[in-house]
Amino acid sequence: MPPESPADHAPRRPWLSIVGIGEDGVAGLGEKARLAIASAEVVFGGRRHLQLAEPLIKGQAQAWPSPFDASMKGLLALRGKPVCVLASGDPFFFGVGVTLSRQVAPDEFVAFPAPSAFSLAASRLGWALQEVETLSLHGRPDDLIRPLLHPGRRLLVLTSDGTGPAAVAELLCGLGFERSAITVLEALGGPGERIRAHTALGFPFSDIHDLNLVAVEVKARADARILPLTVGLDDDLFEHDGQITKREIRAVTLSALAPRRGELLWDIGAGSGSIGIEWMLADPSMRAIAFEADPVRAERALRNAQAFGVPGLRIVQGKAPEVLADPEKPDAIFIGGGGSAPGVLDAAVEQLKPLGRLVANAVTSEMEAVLLAAQARLGGSLVRLQVSRLGDVGTMHGWRSAMPVTQWIWTKPGENR
Repeated sequence: MPPESPADHAPRRPWLSIVGIGEDGVAGLGEKARLAIASAEVVFGGRRHLQLAEPLIKGQAQAWPSPFDASMKGLLALRGKPVCVLASGDPFFFGVGVTLSRQVAPDEFVAFPAPSAFSLAASRLGWALQEVETLSLHGRPDDLIRPLLHPGRRLLVLTSDGTGPAAVAELLCGLGFERSAITVLEALGGPGERIRAHTALGFPFSDIHDLNLVAVEVKARADARILPLTVGLDDDLFEHDGQITKREIRAVTLSALAPRRGELLWDIGAGSGSIGIEWMLADPSMRAIAFEADPVRAERALRNAQAFGVPGLRIVQGKAPEVLADPEKPDAIFIGGGGSAPGVLDAAVEQLKPLGRLVANAVTSEMEAVLLAAQARLGGSLVRLQVSRLGDVGTMHGWRSAMPVTQWIWTKPGENR
C-alpha cells in the first residue's frame, strides 16, 4: 500500500451550506447566509422554507421528497457542486443538520444557524433555557414526555402540527397533571406570532398554527404518575402478572449492568419489560431489545414501555436462543427468564461485545446450576440476594422471605473500544 501523502488529510472545500431560517424570512439572515442561498445551484428545503427564501434563490429550488429520505440520495448526488439546505432555526438542534452530518463530513459543509424555536420561546417567557427540559415530539410519540413530568419543572415541547398542544394537554390530564400551565407559542419570530396560555384541564384552543411550541409548567396531583429519577421503581407502576424482577432485585441488577450513555441492552426473558424500561430511562440515548417467548407478556411489555415514556423499547417475541440474532451486538445482556434452556447462556456469551457486561439471575435450582457452571468455566462473580418483607401473622406481624436470587456478573474479555 502506498504511503499516505499530506494531501490525503487536507481539508476539503465546503460545497454544502446549511442555513437556518426563521419566520422572519430573509430579513433575519446575515450576509454570509444570504450569499450561500444566492450562490447555490440547488437549494433544498421544506416548501415553507423555500417560500421564505424565495427572494434570494437564483438556482433550482428543490422541495424535500415526501416521505422524507433520510439517506439524502438526491442531495449527495450533487456532491461537489454548490448546494444549500434550508432548515428551521438551528439546524443542529432537533433539525435536518443532524441528519446531514451522518452523511456529510464536517469539512464538506458550513452552517449558518438562526435562533431555535426553543431559544425564541425561552426569550418570550423569560425562562433560563439551561434549566428547562427541551423535547421534540415532531414525528415522535407523545409518550416521550412522561419521564419529564416532575412537579415544578418547566418543559419546552416542539409539536408536529396544530393538533399537538391539545394532545399534550390530554396526556397531562390523564396522568394527574391537569393543573399544569400550558403556553402555546405559534409562528415565533414571524408576522403571525401568537402566544396564549391555559391550564391543561379544559384546554380550549383549536385554531393553532402548525408551527408551534408548547411550554409546560408542571403541577401534579398527589396521585399523579411521577417516575422517580432512580432505579428500582415501584412494582405497582408496572402492569405485570407476577413475572417481574422485583423492585429491590431490579435495583441491584441495574447497578450490576452499569448503564453507560448510548449503549444497547438485550433483556432475555423480559417478562413485563421492567429491566429494559429502566435501562432506557437512565438516559435518552439508551437503547434496549426485549426478548420474550410469551406473546401475552410481549404485548404487556410493549404497553409498559409506552406508559413509561420509552416507546423505543424494541420487543422481539420468540423463544431463545433462536431469536437471539441482531446485526448490532449488545453492550450488556440481562438474562431474567428462560436462561436454563439449552444454548441460551452460550448464545448470550457469543453475542456480547468485548468488554460487555452480562448479568443473569436465578431463582430455580436448575438455573442456579447453569450459573455455577458458567462461573467455574468463565469466571465472574456470584452473589446471593435475599429480601424479606413485613407481613401479617395473625393479629401480629413478622418477616416473610422472598425466594433467594443468585446473580452472576461477568465481563467479556477483550480490548477497549
